[in-house]
Amino acid sequence: MTEAINDQDPQPQQEDAQPDPLDEIRRERDALQDRLLRTAAEFDNYRKRMDRERRDLAEFMAGEELTELLPIIDNLERALQAAPDDDPLRKGVELTHRQMLDILRKRGVKAIEALGADFDPNFHQAVIHEESTTHREGEVMAELQRGYVVGDRLLRPAMVKVAKSA
Repeated sequence: MTEAINDQDPQPQQEDAQPDPLDEIRRERDALQDRLLRTAAEFDNYRKRMDRERRDLAEFMAGEELTELLPIIDNLERALQAAPDDDPLRKGVELTHRQMLDILRKRGVKAIEALGADFDPNFHQAVIHEESTTHREGEVMAELQRGYVVGDRLLRPAMVKVAKSA
């Protein structure tokens, strides 16, 4: 009887289990697709980084060029302060000054408003500290030289006189 039971129990015999070639091809395809996606993402990150670095470099170089114009604007402002209103050359200096300021404005340069503001070492350079009863502690009393920023970048700090308590 034992023989009859063995004949009726058809258990397939495991031959050397070989991996299915289709499963192996799918795994290889998935691995290649993963590599492709990672490479595409790395390239996209590289492209964005290069664009950002190129833009930063252009802004830096533009800032350097604009910084060289600031002393010219300072001299024009000094000439306007010194020239009498009836001087015929004053109008030419005013036009030149206005053109220079328009160039800066087109490039995104803004003057730092310092007078009456609280002293900020990020934007102001204190060259004089003076006791005052009419100004609060740390208030900018006078602007000796105008400061400028382009975007978030400081081109030149404003040189200021700062009040200190009496």
